[in-house]
Amino acid sequence: MTPTTAGWLQRALAGAPYGAICVGFSGGLDSTVLLHALAASDAARARGLRALHIDHALHADSAAWAGHCRRFAAALDVPLTVERVAVGAARGLGLEAVARTARHAAFATALAPGELLALAHHRDDQTETVLLKLLRGAGPEGLAGMRALRACGAGHLWRPLLDVPRDALRAYAHAHGLAVVDDPSNADTRHARNFLRADVLPLVRRRWAQADAAIAHSARWLAQAAEYLDEAAHAALAPLRGVDPATLRWREWLALPDALRANALRLWLRDLDLSTPEILHIEQLERQLARAESDKLPCVAWAGTEIRRYRDHIHAMAPLQAPPVDWRVDAWDGSPLALPAGCGRLSLEPVDAHAARPDGVALTVAFRRGGERLRPAGDRHTRELRDLMQHAGMPPWRRGRVPLVSLGDTLVAVGDYWLSEDGAAWLGRQRLRVVWSGETQPSKRARCD
Repeated sequence: MTPTTAGWLQRALAGAPYGAICVGFSGGLDSTVLLHALAASDAARARGLRALHIDHALHADSAAWAGHCRRFAAALDVPLTVERVAVGAARGLGLEAVARTARHAAFATALAPGELLALAHHRDDQTETVLLKLLRGAGPEGLAGMRALRACGAGHLWRPLLDVPRDALRAYAHAHGLAVVDDPSNADTRHARNFLRADVLPLVRRRWAQADAAIAHSARWLAQAAEYLDEAAHAALAPLRGVDPATLRWREWLALPDALRANALRLWLRDLDLSTPEILHIEQLERQLARAESDKLPCVAWAGTEIRRYRDHIHAMAPLQAPPVDWRVDAWDGSPLALPAGCGRLSLEPVDAHAARPDGVALTVAFRRGGERLRPAGDRHTRELRDLMQHAGMPPWRRGRVPLVSLGDTLVAVGDYWLSEDGAAWLGRQRLRVVWSGETQPSKRARCD
């Protein structure tokens, strides 16, 4: 290893949080050099060193590549785990991006608490990343490029070679006679990163020899700026949140300075584990909120997320699926009932030891079709459900997702929000209560932030 590269790796290791090290090992040149160099380090061995290979099963030779990685790791006496991941449909994101998402999800899930996931990204990779982000119109967060240390699952993602040029890794591999996997997709210039690497950057470097160092320097400056903006956005976001964490007071959000508005929105969505928007979505949301009349319900959506406005708040959520119009369950006995379209679970639960399941009672569960009426227990007036829900401040998109329970032809319960006089009396005699879990929320995903 060249002195510069060796010195940087040892400095990076000394400055990293203490924890065992798991090398993300593809078998390619970069990760082969990193694994070989760490295996030669007594300090890395002392922490605990292992490797993880992700098999995307996208190439006919992927099983052979996994076999190569097993043999290489065994020769170094480093334990290796091979994880096969399912790469879903690209859905407009590009196969490369979808494979990366699947890979990072597997990395995050595999890490033990405090473990460092060591990835072999180097200075040339950083140059490519910053330029790709620039061409996509990214702000300071994106233009800061890859970070040397980030949260990942229960541990950290660690890139110890970000200041090392690719040529130094090639020299190391040649000096040690390392055999590496050659993935032909790396030469496919239909992929944006490969096109930059093969066709664009060689021209840039011929004209500006210090381009990589200069871009890396700018990325470090932008990382500092992004960190400062994140801290300011966190402080600005806190007083804007509603009682429900998935709501935000939209007028106050619009009034934030331009430099904070997009950051605050992204932080809010990240906290909710929802996908973050591109700048065009944020601009669309700003326009709709500023121009839509008070009785309108603007909605801006992108992959995996939508934001809707109702009254004084915007609501963030995963896209909602409407329940089937004709869905209905007859002769329900109160046992836990899974509702369609992610509308949660409904059940009758005992209030004490004297409760019993209703016997021979024709309970029916359905959703709104319009025109339903209810006289809530303790109320002298019969009201339309639409009016009850509107008066309670229930957003319109949720009103059709609340299960309705009828006894015979009489509506007796609206979720666990309202009971009729007869419904309350009947449930009281049975010593039961209605329990509705509400809408199913998107599950938290292990991830590398």
